[in-house]
Amino acid sequence: MKKKEHKENIKDTNEKTADFITENQNIKTETGHTTSTGQEQSDHEEVLLIPDETAILEGKITELQSGLKEMTDKYLRLSAEFDNYRKRTLRERMELTKTAAESVMLGILPVVDDFERAMQSIEQGLDFEATKEGILLIYNKFNEFTKQNGISEIVAVGQIFDTDLHEALTKIPAPSDEMKGKIVDVIQKGYYLNEKVIRFAKVVVGE
Repeated sequence: MKKKEHKENIKDTNEKTADFITENQNIKTETGHTTSTGQEQSDHEEVLLIPDETAILEGKITELQSGLKEMTDKYLRLSAEFDNYRKRTLRERMELTKTAAESVMLGILPVVDDFERAMQSIEQGLDFEATKEGILLIYNKFNEFTKQNGISEIVAVGQIFDTDLHEALTKIPAPSDEMKGKIVDVIQKGYYLNEKVIRFAKVVVGE
């Protein structure tokens, strides 16, 4: 009786052991399958990342190209506007120069008319004093015209010699100690045009 029970116990133990081994194998198989599936999913995800990055880069390239095109258009417009401005300014300057010359000539013409009348009086042998007075009036009229156009005489006699205003033609002994280094005589008058020297006064300096 005891032997029979012993055999049955051994049989039960073997069956349980077999069942345990089978369960372990099933667990390993399932675990390996799961791991393999996870790896495949990971690989699939990595593959999906590449198209996304490409799309981002393509978007950035498109954005940069659009910005470059916009900046190029702005540059071309500014260049064209500057060229038009330069041409317009040059044209206006030329027109202003012509207009200024026209204005000056219109102011001189009456003086020329007076000179012609004076010359006719001289040729006809009219009164000398009247002719002299007429020429003096013409001179004063012309001086007034030059002042109105910004021309003024450089005062020289008795002034200290200044190379910014005067041009010394010669030096002579000063008539007095006070005139040393100063201008004794003017050979040719100098003139300003709106405070700018347009002709130096040619002078004689005392030493």
